[in-house]
Amino acid sequence: MSNGAATDQADDQTRPASHVEALRFVHRRLQPRTYVEIGVGRGRTLAIAPPHTQVIGIDPFPDLRRSLSEHNRLFTVPSDTFFDLWDLEELFGGRKVDLAFIDGLHLFEYALRDFINVERACAPGSVVLLHDCYPIDAETAARVRTTGRWTGDVWKLILCLKKYRPDLQIDVADVPKSGLGIVQGLDPESTTLTERRRDIVREFVPMKADVLDEGKDETLNRVPGDWDTLGSVIPLAPFVRGSMVRRLRGAASTKLHR
Repeated sequence: MSNGAATDQADDQTRPASHVEALRFVHRRLQPRTYVEIGVGRGRTLAIAPPHTQVIGIDPFPDLRRSLSEHNRLFTVPSDTFFDLWDLEELFGGRKVDLAFIDGLHLFEYALRDFINVERACAPGSVVLLHDCYPIDAETAARVRTTGRWTGDVWKLILCLKKYRPDLQIDVADVPKSGLGIVQGLDPESTTLTERRRDIVREFVPMKADVLDEGKDETLNRVPGDWDTLGSVIPLAPFVRGSMVRRLRGAASTKLHR
């Protein structure tokens, strides 16, 4: 075995086998109290959420292959309709969205709308994940599907956020098969994307994948998809830590006042 082959094998052993494994890792790191998933499909990723997590799934045509837990609520409507009719914070009993995974229609303008709607229900410490943000090639990254494996032009959302929302922390983990965008530092009060949405759509929809030909990694804020890098990007259970601190403080206060 050559040194190059040995290195490739070692890399394979230290990185997720798919975005599903990466998503499972994020759940374990964050331990979110609330989780939203747009684009449920067969329910494989929806089922990853821990038992203590309140879960909302949104998909007009889910093809569930497993039963949902009592903490899961599935809304079988398009995401635009969902956000017109329901309020995520109300559905979560006043809690913000801790973690969201956007994997709906693989077109830029729909991913943009989903991000705008989800961010409104987030807090600064929340995390939004975006599937298919590191395309394999120009064919799979096109708006029109001509291949079996198709990611669409969701990758444009990374460029859009970098340009119009420089306040966000944006990383794209290079995990198989087409990357996982990780967006942090969210601001539910921001109106930039909403106010400029029409101009943004006109700017990015015609964009071709050849803009990635030079400096793809830098353009898409790529980071390695290994476990150590994911661990450095994703905070360790901030929501659990916060609730534990509050419980400990409450217990100490109770003892002091006895």
